[in-house]
Amino acid sequence: MECTMWWWTWVLGIIVIWWWNEAWYVLCSRNGKKLPPGHMGFPFVGETLLFLWYFKILRRPDDFINSKRRRYGDGVGLYKTKLFGTPSIIAYTPEATKFVYHNSETFILQWPNSAIMGNNALVSAHGKAHTRIRNLVTNVLNRPPALRRIALLIQPRIAASLQSWAQKVQFRAYAEIKKVTFENIGNLFANIEPGPLLDTLDRLFVGLLAGVRAQKLYVPGTAYYHAIRCREELLKIFRAELKKRKQNRLDGVECRNDLMDGLMDIKDDEGNQLRDEEILDNIVGLIVAGYESTSLALSWAVYFIAKSPQVFQKLRVEENVALSEEKNGEFITSDDLSKLKYTYKVIEETLRLANPAAFSFRLATEDMEYEGYRIPKGWKILPWVRYIHTNPENYENPMCFNPDRWNEPARPGAFNPFGGGIRYCPGNMLARQQLAIFLHHLCAAFKWELVNPEAEIRYLSHPKPSDGVEITFSKF
Repeated sequence: MECTMWWWTWVLGIIVIWWWNEAWYVLCSRNGKKLPPGHMGFPFVGETLLFLWYFKILRRPDDFINSKRRRYGDGVGLYKTKLFGTPSIIAYTPEATKFVYHNSETFILQWPNSAIMGNNALVSAHGKAHTRIRNLVTNVLNRPPALRRIALLIQPRIAASLQSWAQKVQFRAYAEIKKVTFENIGNLFANIEPGPLLDTLDRLFVGLLAGVRAQKLYVPGTAYYHAIRCREELLKIFRAELKKRKQNRLDGVECRNDLMDGLMDIKDDEGNQLRDEEILDNIVGLIVAGYESTSLALSWAVYFIAKSPQVFQKLRVEENVALSEEKNGEFITSDDLSKLKYTYKVIEETLRLANPAAFSFRLATEDMEYEGYRIPKGWKILPWVRYIHTNPENYENPMCFNPDRWNEPARPGAFNPFGGGIRYCPGNMLARQQLAIFLHHLCAAFKWELVNPEAEIRYLSHPKPSDGVEITFSKF
């Protein structure tokens, strides 16, 4: 009898715990409108453990959404949940995601710990401040004149790196790609050449990146604490460089025409220039935005092409035609890159499948309604881009690497590697150009094979093969 009572007590306790979050959030947030289907999970942790189960343990990330579709039906492309300590709404269809992106002033971008990049950084700024900085970044990185200059600037390091890879024979491509990517970023953003200073910056940015999604605990020994300390060191280095450039301008020294100089020159409608803290925050924020994502996309391109011999052969033919048209050993230009039609299909397919960020974070600044469902003020909105890119309803045989699918445009709203709305990544053309230049030099003169073609894929914090894309590499 006593055992039976204890058993029922445990059952009742589990039921109460399971429904506590559900009752609390639904009752407190209804306000006359129903919330999207779903469940808020356990107190405090919500459905974070379920998320980790699918992403980290089972390594079947798409089943996190599939399980909800089986349980709650398709509805209108929204589910309520609680993830990472915050009540949230998942948007997992092109239509629902488009609604979020096109209401960017209501659903503002808010990554966890985005303040690590700086309150004045593009990723953190809103309203007029965001528009002003975004326009500058677009002009400095994404316009045709800038792309022409950058194309010639980054190629020597890419070409030299590939030559050095052939001497190593076997290595982890992800580590080598990160190295050359950061060398080019250092040059583009602050004219910093390879050496001890760049190595220090690399170490500090790795520490900073580790804290962006970490638990916000400012306690020695935590990733967040270390990230804050890394940011302080980075600001010290860039502040010294900024001070030196200001003095150089007073002395009549020619500008270096990199991102730091561009940020120093920007003016708003009233003729006001950016404050020092705005310049520094955006140098840090833009390097963070371009470093990891570019390295991952390049690594996935190496991986996917190695597993697709027919794709490699098509690329090789196209790249060798382009190589034969280069004059006097000059590097390929951005205008010539635009002719590489198949290369850009490979790039789009890589971006679709790589999905460096499975979803993004938006914050509802006021109550909104979508298809009869309420999205409460203060809740996070998570456009689940990965699921849109891998859903068979949006792409035929979606897990197959098939650049030829880009003979036709994607379904409207079904391709969002760079976000959408006013928050569409201003460096999207630069990212594509970097991939195109890398593939041009890679496929024209080199061949490679995966050492572990069946290596497991790890999806947190970013998706990549567990072996770091280990390859054997040689020249033709």
